[in-house]
Amino acid sequence: MKYAYTAIFAPEENSAYSVHFPDFPGCYTSGDNLPDAIRMAQDALCLWLYDMEQDNRPIPAASNPKAIKANGEEFTSVVAVDTETYRRFYENKSIKKTLTIPMWLNEQAERANVNFSQTLQNALKAELNIAQ
Repeated sequence: MKYAYTAIFAPEENSAYSVHFPDFPGCYTSGDNLPDAIRMAQDALCLWLYDMEQDNRPIPAASNPKAIKANGEEFTSVVAVDTETYRRFYENKSIKKTLTIPMWLNEQAERANVNFSQTLQNALKAELNIAQ
């Protein structure tokens, strides 16, 4: 799923920033500089939403960015994430599948030292139009 929520960025000492999401109390992060804070905000938000999806908790609608006010030197920015991309990257746990192929094909593949698991993964990705 793709999401976009407003974050509040607060400047800290030495060019660092702290970040929090008003729509998710408790979702905080920080970065050594602004680009790092943006990356960390994306990671924190994505993990937060991924955990909510995994636990089947309802995902709140994003607040109107205009309704979120920053104080002093703080500023707001919308942070977009994709939990499907995150899931593909981190949920790489293997599962066992039993399949049947003709004996002659199995023998030829074994003689050629074919990695059956990798070949099946590649074929499934091609069949499902999933980019490598």
